[in-house]
Amino acid sequence: MSEARDPAAPTDAQPLERTQAPDEPAPRTIEKYYYRFRVFHRITHGCVMISFLGLAATGMPLRFNQAVWANRFSQTIGGFGAIRFFHLVFAVVLTMCFLLHLGYIFHLVFIKKERGIFSGPSTLVPQWNDARDLYQHFKWFLGLGPKPLFARFTYWEKFDYWAVFWGMAIIGTSGYVMWLSTFFAKFLPGWLFNVALLIHADEALLAVWFVFAIHFFNSHLRPEEFPMDLVILTGRVNERKFRTTRAVEYSHLVEQGKLSAFETTSPEPWLKLFGRIVGFTVISLGLFLFGLTLWSFLNE
Repeated sequence: MSEARDPAAPTDAQPLERTQAPDEPAPRTIEKYYYRFRVFHRITHGCVMISFLGLAATGMPLRFNQAVWANRFSQTIGGFGAIRFFHLVFAVVLTMCFLLHLGYIFHLVFIKKERGIFSGPSTLVPQWNDARDLYQHFKWFLGLGPKPLFARFTYWEKFDYWAVFWGMAIIGTSGYVMWLSTFFAKFLPGWLFNVALLIHADEALLAVWFVFAIHFFNSHLRPEEFPMDLVILTGRVNERKFRTTRAVEYSHLVEQGKLSAFETTSPEPWLKLFGRIVGFTVISLGLFLFGLTLWSFLNE
């Protein structure tokens, strides 16, 4: 007589399913990442970052040439003549970045016919909704309303962009007028060179203070990003951060079915390490220069 079999017992045709123990951790989900900045933009930003830091490190000693730290720095480099030489080299590099950016915009507008860069959801041109976001943001600061939802670029990022764009045009033009003074003296009055020197020195100081204080805080030192935001160096952002900090852009891509086109992998460990080293170096040097120039300005 055969032994009765429990119908609920597993058989060869019915394999035993593995159940998770109560104290066993849940399987770890892999977080999705999306491209925010492509290689071209990251390289361009890197060149601007290095050249601007070089211009600040060589221009501020010329601006505050009577300060003790400026004289000691010039002696280390090889004199104010050497500082001026490196200043002009960095100026050429930054000018090339500026022209490359203008060429990129020209390509988008006239070759690819992307008119949306002036008024679309990804534009850097200020729109009426930026004023609304600014108003709602201040209400949120005071606890009087919810935090606004932002698109690809926030109102303060657009301000940063146009401040740098305007500064490069003004500072660059006045700098080249002084550099090529022999040429420009043929058709410009002499007093204009004094004006160019005044504009170049004061606008450059304002740019240094703005970038090393306001821009650094907005991009890296505010509580949501402290101690730094690596997105401009890695080009990637995780889904949680993308969904919360750029909710309008995220929803727009989901509605259009384009979100998957930006999906990528997590930044490699070496890239994160490289970004942290570069980021901490630039931020530290920038804040150091900000302190030196502010102290020198107040003691002039």
